[in-house]
Order: sequence, then C-alpha cells, then structure tokens
Amino acid sequence: MDILPQISVIDFGSQYTQLIVRRLRESGYFAKLYHPDSLKENPSPKGVILSGGPSSVSDSGAPDIDLDYLRGLEVPVLGICYGMQLLNKKHGGMVEPGTTREYGPAELRPEGNSVLFEKMSGSSQIWMSHSDTCTQLPDGAKVIGRNEEGLPVAVQLSELIFGIQFHPEVTHSHEGKTVIENFLSLVDDPPRFNMDSFKELLIKQVREEVGERQVICGVSGGVDSTVLAVLLNAAGVKLRAIYVDNGLMRKGETVEVREQFEKLGMELEVVDAGSRFLHAIAGIDEPEEKRRRIGNMFVDVFFDAAENVELLAQGTLYPDVIESATSGSIASTIKTHHNRVQRILELQEEGRVIEPLAELFKDEVRALGESFGIARDILYRHPFPGPGLAVRVPGEVTEEKLEIVREGDAIFMRHLKESGWYDKVWQAYCGLLPIKTVGVKGDERSYEWAVSLRAVISEDAMTADWVELPAELLRRISNEILNSVKGINRVFYDISTKPPASIELE
Repeated sequence: MDILPQISVIDFGSQYTQLIVRRLRESGYFAKLYHPDSLKENPSPKGVILSGGPSSVSDSGAPDIDLDYLRGLEVPVLGICYGMQLLNKKHGGMVEPGTTREYGPAELRPEGNSVLFEKMSGSSQIWMSHSDTCTQLPDGAKVIGRNEEGLPVAVQLSELIFGIQFHPEVTHSHEGKTVIENFLSLVDDPPRFNMDSFKELLIKQVREEVGERQVICGVSGGVDSTVLAVLLNAAGVKLRAIYVDNGLMRKGETVEVREQFEKLGMELEVVDAGSRFLHAIAGIDEPEEKRRRIGNMFVDVFFDAAENVELLAQGTLYPDVIESATSGSIASTIKTHHNRVQRILELQEEGRVIEPLAELFKDEVRALGESFGIARDILYRHPFPGPGLAVRVPGEVTEEKLEIVREGDAIFMRHLKESGWYDKVWQAYCGLLPIKTVGVKGDERSYEWAVSLRAVISEDAMTADWVELPAELLRRISNEILNSVKGINRVFYDISTKPPASIELE
C-alpha cells in the first residue's frame, strides 16, 4: 500500500522512463512509476507525467489513457514525446507519421512566457526521439515552444495540461532539469522525497508484506543484496541470508563476503555450488542461454538449500525491471536478467517473491545503506553482474578462462585502488575476449588468449561512457597482467560507449 503522496509517472514503454522518476527524486520529490492501466492505483496523485514510448498513437492497441479521469484529478499533467502526441490526439488534434525519424539533438526556442520554460535560455539544446508528429493542434491549444525550423515542440493544452516533444529527463537536453522543476512548481503541496522517510516506509511495507513468513535472501556481497539483507534484518522479519558460490565469482570473493557479514553482525549461510553451475553451462556459448541456465540453477540451489521457501527476497532495482521488460513495463526486452527467469516469475505469481528495492536507483540504494550505517567500502563497491564472470567470458566458460579473468581482474582492481581511480570509476573489470592471438614469449612464439580491460562512468547503467585512464597506469596494469597471468599474451582497453555497446561483454 502506498503511504506517501506522489507524482505518478505513466510508463508508455520508453527506455528513458525510469530517468523521469530519477530526475523527480533528484529534485526532492517523491515519484512512482505506473503502467497506463494502473493509473487509478494512486487515486490522488499530486501530478502526472506521461512518458515517451515506442508505439504510434495510431497503432491498433497502442497504449491509451482515460482523459476524463486525468482531467478530473485537477493536477498538473505533462506529456513527454508519445505522451504529448497522445494528449494532442485525445484533445482533438492530429498526429501523423513524420517523413523521417527525428532522433538526436535539436533546438528549443520558448515563446509566450510559459511557466514551463521560466529561467531558461532563449535557445536551448533538447533531445528528440520520435517518428510521429503533431500535424494539427486542437482548438484552444497554445504553442509555447518551437524548434529551429519553427515547428511546435511544446504546447499547453489547458490550464494544467502541457505537452513537449522532447525528453527533458536525459542529460542531452541541457536545461531539461529546469523544465522538470518548472513543472513541479505547478504542483500543489508537492510530495517531498528524502531517504529517512523512505526508509521508514520500506521497513513498514516489508513488515506488512512478510508477516510471520520466513524470508530467504540471496546475497552476493554487492551493494544491492547487502542493503536488502540489512533492510530485512532491520524490519525484524524471520530471515535467512544465503550466499551461493556459483563458481563464477571473482578472486577471494567468498571469503570477503563472509567477513563482511560477520562485521554487520548477521549470520550468513554459504552454499558451495560451483560444480553445479559450471556443469549446467558446460559447452554453452549462446549468451541468453547461459543467462537462462544460470538463473534457473540459482533458483534450484536455493530450493535445495532452503528446503521450503516461503518468501524469496531479491535486490532487484529499477534498471533491472526496465531492461527486462517486466512488472507491466511496455519496454522492449534488452536482455534476460537473472532475477527475471521464468521460475522466479512463477514464484511471483504465487506471491512468494518480494523486491523491496525495485523502485530505487543505485545511488538511492547507497543512500539507504548509509542511513543504516553500512560501511562505505561496501556501498561503493563496483556493480557486479548477477551471472557473474560468465558474462565476462564470451562463448564457452571453462575453469581455465575463469582463472585468467580472476587473476587479471584482481590486478586491475588493485592498481585502480592504489592509484585512487577506483572511486572515480562507476564500474571496471577484466574480461576475456574469445580469440587467441600470436605473441612472443622468450624466444618462442605463443598462441594465447587476449583480455580486455573496461572502465566506465554511468549514472544508472542505462548509458555509459568509457574512462580515459592515464596511459602510464594502463601500461603498469598491462605489464603486470602479461607477466604474471598464465595463458594470455595481449591486453586491450575497451573504449566503447553504451549505446551502442553494453557495459558487460555479454
């Protein structure tokens, strides 16, 4: 049950949708994401934002919304991209396919002194991502912004309803934050967001949802699962924290996790299941099949270890939900997340899965952890993928390949920490490229594996840019890897952005 008043963000399937919620929270306002069919689950929102999406408003079965209900709320409404096109059509305007897809930077020129563009420049870069165009505005609509060609990109449809063709939530819209804050200025008694109040909300919700049932919490030692376990412990529920060593962990990781939970004063059950996982993916080189098998094996191991699972707690975050296109999201599937395999979905249908962090972003999880007093070195540990090193070993996974990655990664991380770069980087790792190259070792030719080093900066894993590490640092790292890790003769540094690349190799 929702306790705090909020801004409702309606998800029409845009990959940027979760960024809208993020920007609202960054501005100090509480916001939640809703499927179009579940808008009425929040009967008294303080404001409503309609997201963009991949559909055309003229498509059969395109996402829709009850305009009369929306008007009856008598709160500010902002339609973004598809949201604007839908509002325009619902008010009696026309939306037609454009001659070309408009994607990338454009120029916003505000006009008419609209409150939506107060304190903004006379010309500002915005980010477009759409193929349809509002070719005719409804009666009474007022243009409040145009692009460099003089075409409308922002309209006011009524006293409280606005539409913009661009995406203010992405950083490529240079004054997008101002647009969002101007919209929030229209909200009556806006719902404030702070982690202390949200923590109490989460604790209360966990207690109500769990009741007297026992919760099995899978932990990896990473930020998300650690904070989840501490949250469950703080809620006073019956908790079993289980760590599965899947044989795909980094060097010394199991020992570190065990010590970490001892410091937190929590009991940890360790299950050595490495041989089971490696057997399950033996000979498999297709990325999605590897993820599927690892995810299914994870559930199998839990059932074996717990015997009777009343509730399974997972540290699923917003980006996981959006990228996996579940929980009512209309977004296209990008990858299969290990928390979203079929058996987990079946458990969800049975009401046996809880995901208390599923509406939080990574930085918010860290803030929640800080409010619990969790040590900084745990909270600011780099993200680690659920399928472990399997996604850093493209193709078939073998012990030889895993050992190369473990040793190379340990060297990379040590140098990053010693040089002060670890905390400047969002995520870094050493991965194995699925090729062997010719080299020279001593007086002999070698034919060995190549590894790739990757370091990126990101806010939420939806986009990422590579980090320009100092050449001398890379030289030291490469030299040590080549001289001490058996089985490789070449080191690459990955300078790809996301998109088009992903952060992980698979």
